[in-house]
Amino acid sequence: MGCRPRPVVLFLTPMTKISKTDAEWRDRLSTISYAVTRQKATEPPFTGRYWNHKAIGIYRCVCCGTRLFASDTKFDSGCGWPSYFAPIDPANVREEPDHSHGMVRTEILCNVCDAHLGHVFDDGPPPTGRRYCINSASLAFEQAGEEK
Repeated sequence: MGCRPRPVVLFLTPMTKISKTDAEWRDRLSTISYAVTRQKATEPPFTGRYWNHKAIGIYRCVCCGTRLFASDTKFDSGCGWPSYFAPIDPANVREEPDHSHGMVRTEILCNVCDAHLGHVFDDGPPPTGRRYCINSASLAFEQAGEEK
């Protein structure tokens, strides 16, 4: 009986979805974060706390804490909202068509709690060429060294 390599088996666990009532989201979130994440509002450009934010760390979903974007993917797009060229894990965000306001766009949502985050466009920098234009009100920042 020789020594045979054992097959590698990957166990992928499904993403645990978070669901709350509207009242629970209202109690948990600020007025602007609730409007943006649960009602698909948009904060005015150049007003959000992270549009010109330069600290090193991770941007998480304000609703559920899912890791969304890293500061090393953030860039100044000039649009007035925080912009990133890639999510930390593509499985953490979901894209859906958005035909609201007479435009055709691609909405970005948190794949764990369905929070509206913003939109993605194909006019970003290399290496992806994508611009994830995200509302500050949908994010919570975790400074590097303060990981949970």
